[in-house]
Amino acid sequence: MSFYKKKEEPFAFALIVGNRDAFPDDLAKEGRKDIIELMEEMNYDYVIIDEAETPFGVIQTYQDAKKCARLFRQHQDKISGIIVCLPNFGDEKGIANTLKLADLNVPILIQASSDEIDKMSRKYRRDAFCGKISVCNILLQYGIPFSLTRFHTCPIKSEEFKEDIRKFEKVCRIVKKIKNARLGQIGTRPEAFDTVRYSEKILELNGISIEPIDLSEILGRIARLDDNDDRVKEKIKFIKEYTSKTNVFQEEGLLKLAKLAVVVEEWVIENELDGFAFQCWPSLQENLGIVPCAVMSIFSEGLVPAACEVDISGLIGMLILQIASDTPSAILDWNNNYGNDPNKMVLFHCSNLPKSFFEDTRLTAHPIISDIRTPEVSYGAIQGRIKPKECTLLRIETDDVYGTIKGILVEGTYTKDPLDTYGGYGVVAIPDLQYLLKRLCLGGFAHHVASTLDNHVGEIVYEALVNYLGWDIYYHEKE
Repeated sequence: MSFYKKKEEPFAFALIVGNRDAFPDDLAKEGRKDIIELMEEMNYDYVIIDEAETPFGVIQTYQDAKKCARLFRQHQDKISGIIVCLPNFGDEKGIANTLKLADLNVPILIQASSDEIDKMSRKYRRDAFCGKISVCNILLQYGIPFSLTRFHTCPIKSEEFKEDIRKFEKVCRIVKKIKNARLGQIGTRPEAFDTVRYSEKILELNGISIEPIDLSEILGRIARLDDNDDRVKEKIKFIKEYTSKTNVFQEEGLLKLAKLAVVVEEWVIENELDGFAFQCWPSLQENLGIVPCAVMSIFSEGLVPAACEVDISGLIGMLILQIASDTPSAILDWNNNYGNDPNKMVLFHCSNLPKSFFEDTRLTAHPIISDIRTPEVSYGAIQGRIKPKECTLLRIETDDVYGTIKGILVEGTYTKDPLDTYGGYGVVAIPDLQYLLKRLCLGGFAHHVASTLDNHVGEIVYEALVNYLGWDIYYHEKE
């Protein structure tokens, strides 16, 4: 028994192994064998030209490039990234022509194999160190963006290159998803929240489609759903098991949450959505008598991110961080100072955070809305403290004046500093926080920010968004 989880899309690397006639062919043959074995060891699907198509199945001439590019185009639906290996110097034009002719428009990682001090004779010397510089020079001339390994050279089967590939995979997945993302919008933004306005046209220009549905349609579907429907019963059981065993459940509110979950899940599946943003107040409390926080928390925990207050831009940040970290993401407010410490602050929401963020969870009436509209119409919030872990934060905005997408990317740490408050909350330490806050205010960014736990994924996100998507991102750790 589970909530909807979107299926994995096809993913494969295209492999190009370079060669140059003035350098040992055996090194190129060995490099081809090594990268294939590495792909199989790491359980990646791959596409590489057959040994019968070009000498040794590597790329050197324009004719080689044409054959390889044709093969890549035949498999372009599953190719998400390209890995270029240089076991020797490699022919930079052969590699550049392959990429130009294939025209896959996917991320490219350039690897060069290391020479060994005791193997510098004509038989063993690679010169890939120099060849990589030449390849990069030509790709820049061709206007083809690419990524580099952490070290300029490394053996194909090294642990360093394996880690490079794992990070590169995440870059590829972000780029592929964002260029084809389908996001849902339930309802309109709360009247007071001009801060979360966005340009749907700019998003569409960047490959992000928005599928809206009026909140009345959701409420109508709920009204037509029988209390004894098996799907409703299943969701009630799931919600009860989702949170702490110490919860005392409000049965009427639980039934409404379950019905909401059934209807939203059907809509997400029907429209093949990657996530959604919700008009979580005030209409839902007036017309249904719950808050949707718990339902949104469950979707986010299941890797279908859900943003509150119809914050589509915040949802995009959640989706990017989720892909980069392979973990659930949340949306929070840049909310409070923490005493007099200039480099600590409180991140808070009221709240729909996924349960994996919390040390413990409580399913309650909404801590703010219940004061305004009574607890009877505000059941369904998830409260708790965020675990003390490292985090990456991302805020995305459409810049309507310049027709671009911009963002702020930050890495920090949730701390154990004492704090007694309500909602979903954590104390976060961020170096030079005061400068960051000035950037937020002067840059016109909203008060929301997406967050992920467990991983420092800033470099992955920055590489994907800046190098391949061309977005304007300020990386707080980079500058």
